[in-house]
Amino acid sequence: MLFAPLAASAALGVGKAIVGDIAKTVQSAVGSSAGSAAKTAAEAKAKKASTDFESMFLEQSLDRLSQSEGTDGPLGENGTGGGVYRSMLTKEYAGQIVKSGGVGIADQVFREMMKMQEGAGAKVS
Repeated sequence: MLFAPLAASAALGVGKAIVGDIAKTVQSAVGSSAGSAAKTAAEAKAKKASTDFESMFLEQSLDRLSQSEGTDGPLGENGTGGGVYRSMLTKEYAGQIVKSGGVGIADQVFREMMKMQEGAGAKVS
């Protein structure tokens, strides 16, 4: 997999902190209510947060890959708009990758958030 080394380092470092924060947000959204509507809303919120995380991660990874040394080509820093164009392009690439199924980071983050929430639910009961 192309992003496997990057995914491992980011998911372990920054990812754990972000996943923990997202899980706390989801927990507070569910609260003490055990209704299925609240749980469904919390799961939808967690799913959106996990896809947003994957999109952000891919955007940062693609940004590092698209940085060039020289000023040649369409992504070179040959003017004031080169950096802006590159950032918009990498953001769009990341969004399209996530829309087409992503690289699996969102699914892993979502599953981990659900595990954390189930564990927290068992402690509260």
